[in-house]
Amino acid sequence: MSAKRGGIVTVFGGSGFIGRYVVQRLAREGWAVRVAVRHPGRAAFLKPLGEVGQITPLCVPLQDPAAVAAALDGADAAVNLTGILFESGRQKFQAVHAEGAQTIAKAAAAAGCGALVHVSAIGAGPEAPAAYARSKGEGEAAVRAAYPEAVILRPSVVFGPEDGFFNRFAEMARFSPVLPLIGGGKTRFQPVYVGDVARAVVAALGDPGCRGKVYELGGPKTYTFKQLLELLLKTIGRKRALVNLPFGLARLEAAFLELLPVPPLTRDQVTLLQRDNVVTPGAATLADLGIEATAPEAVIPGYLDKYRPGGRYNSPGAV
Repeated sequence: MSAKRGGIVTVFGGSGFIGRYVVQRLAREGWAVRVAVRHPGRAAFLKPLGEVGQITPLCVPLQDPAAVAAALDGADAAVNLTGILFESGRQKFQAVHAEGAQTIAKAAAAAGCGALVHVSAIGAGPEAPAAYARSKGEGEAAVRAAYPEAVILRPSVVFGPEDGFFNRFAEMARFSPVLPLIGGGKTRFQPVYVGDVARAVVAALGDPGCRGKVYELGGPKTYTFKQLLELLLKTIGRKRALVNLPFGLARLEAAFLELLPVPPLTRDQVTLLQRDNVVTPGAATLADLGIEATAPEAVIPGYLDKYRPGGRYNSPGAV
């Protein structure tokens, strides 16, 4: 099978952080984009990113195989971006990352889609200690079994204007005199720019040479958790104490934070932080897709300036 470039592509989870950039780039490349989401009304903001009628939100619950199949009927390609960072109600890791991924892959194969790109995460694996990474690994295996030529992309922590990492800690720095170094801040990351991830998705869809391969997506540099917080504070011009928070104490705090509707930290996330999140040596990367990775230093000042003392239009003074 081969994807018809500029044909019809169905993007599952297209209204999320990464999704909006993927949808916009696909539209620029001439694709007609179906955005399959649980709440189409929340995806309406995507429509102006393309020509009139080019981007169409659809109500597609992952738990409904018939709805998934209908969303893929006549599609030339598919992209699966569905994912959750914490469990809530019916949104469980197993249901979204594993069972949902399997449903999409089976339907894509049955519909004769010429390409399927499945976005997973670095560290995914069936033996991973964290439930998030374990379910991601099960999803990869299910996708590969149902659609052997699927391209699997594994990004590290993704940064960009709507990210949940730099924005979260920048907001915290506005009101708190300290920021927590979970586990001492030694965990290593290789942050990847959301625009580069979107370019990778489009490149993987359009290149038959990518079929069946796995790519790990990381930025040009690795940082410890502590170094990322230091970069954040320097960018927003604030001085804050970085206080060690041992994993055990972090897990205890997370047990209470999990009771919030949108928990800032969960015990499973603490488990994730006990392993480095960097590209595996020898893995295929952004460079193999013809993409030069973008450093955080080149991007984050443009969207973190609102967290500076005095607001966006004040020059950052350390306070």
